[in-house]
Amino acid sequence: MPVTRACALTGRARATHYRHARGPAHGPRAARAVPGNGQALSAAERESVLALINSEAYADLSVGQIWARELDAGNYLCSASAMYRIARAAGQSRERRRQATHPAKTKPELLAAGPSQVWTWDITKLRGPARGIFYQLYVLIDIYSRFNPSWIISPVEDSQLAKDFIDEAIERNGTAPHTVHADRGTSMTSKPVSALLTDLGVTRSHSRPRVSNDNPFSEAQFKTLKYLPEFPASFASLAHARQFCAGFFHEYNYIHRHSGIAWHTPASVRSPGTPRPRSTSVPPARSTRPGRTRSPPPTTTTPSGSAAGHVRRSCRPSSGSTSQNNIQL
Repeated sequence: MPVTRACALTGRARATHYRHARGPAHGPRAARAVPGNGQALSAAERESVLALINSEAYADLSVGQIWARELDAGNYLCSASAMYRIARAAGQSRERRRQATHPAKTKPELLAAGPSQVWTWDITKLRGPARGIFYQLYVLIDIYSRFNPSWIISPVEDSQLAKDFIDEAIERNGTAPHTVHADRGTSMTSKPVSALLTDLGVTRSHSRPRVSNDNPFSEAQFKTLKYLPEFPASFASLAHARQFCAGFFHEYNYIHRHSGIAWHTPASVRSPGTPRPRSTSVPPARSTRPGRTRSPPPTTTTPSGSAAGHVRRSCRPSSGSTSQNNIQL
């Protein structure tokens, strides 16, 4: 009885019958035996096809392009699929074109080795007393000391107001930074602000296009402000917003110990003359109980004097908007 009929009568799949009749396979599967029917290319013909594929005229063309061009020239060596199989066997079936290689791109950085060298600023919205009413908070940050040279709250966002805000902050600070960094908002890229910074000799820097984290210091401070437990859901008036922010920025500049500047206050890093008794606080406490600690006394980081020259703060600017001296590449 034929196998087909026997499997149909017993309800057994023919594949299952042949698999059990063949027995388990041990080791790699043997190569499929191709019958010698005269249709396969000989070794010499395969070598000639591979030599054609690697010729100078076709070295950077795909297999389909080579087959079509040879067919148009009146040369038929093999089918397109056979040519692909020969190229695949030689490991040449992937990208064959000569492509340009580009060096690895590095993110540009603005470096600050001391206070009042690089400032960054941004504007955030504060919810007002009613729906659709927002107050605009303008904030400047010195990225080295994290000190806020100036801040204002306005009912509207205006480029002329932004220009006066930066001008007043530089005048109050007594010295102009060499770079002011901001994102690509309308006030940041406005003509009044650009003209002011150009007249003062300050380099303008902006975030790279379509990069959302190129102004990290301002964004981080806005999160610190808005994640305070006492931050209100909305402000009753402009005076209420100014009163709340006045307390926050005083706390941030003069009381808050910042982890990014060795747990100092921004004001103490900005003013090197401020006394710091930390180095004299540890030895007396350790001497009263000498057996409690075996490790050497901790070294206190002083962000003033000679040590400040070795501390660098950085933010990533747009590579086309700052000078080469201010970017670490």
